[in-house]
Amino acid sequence: MNVIKYISGIFKGIISLWKGLMVTGYYFVHPGEIVTQQYPENRKELKMFDAFKGEVTMPHNENNEHKCTGCGICEMNCPNGSIEIISKSVISEDGKKKRAIDQHIYHLDMCTFCELCIKSCPSKALVWGQEFEHAVYDRSKLTKILNKPGSTLMKGVE
Repeated sequence: MNVIKYISGIFKGIISLWKGLMVTGYYFVHPGEIVTQQYPENRKELKMFDAFKGEVTMPHNENNEHKCTGCGICEMNCPNGSIEIISKSVISEDGKKKRAIDQHIYHLDMCTFCELCIKSCPSKALVWGQEFEHAVYDRSKLTKILNKPGSTLMKGVE
């Protein structure tokens, strides 16, 4: 019985090796279909896939406007507190007090990339960025302010 298991194990190993060699041989004959990118040599033209989760970002338009209303839903839904919103009160054009974000702080070192902040944002103010090189010696560099200095809320977003 042990001899049969031994011989079948050898046979399965040879089949597995043959399958691997077939894949390698296919790409040897068809080199134009290889999708491997030469990193870090192609760092400037490197484009990550759309589904890539690099870091949470807050896009701004050309007028330095964003869509974040400062509601705090992303902060509440974050399971480990990697998002922190510091809000302020501003007076709108019609004289009413409104909440606006002073700082939208993102702690990349604590983020688990669960996407709850992005999915729960009612104004779709947060998106995944394409940046992936986050190796630093100082952890404080992984704390990022998502809203740019002097940015304001986009018109029509409430």
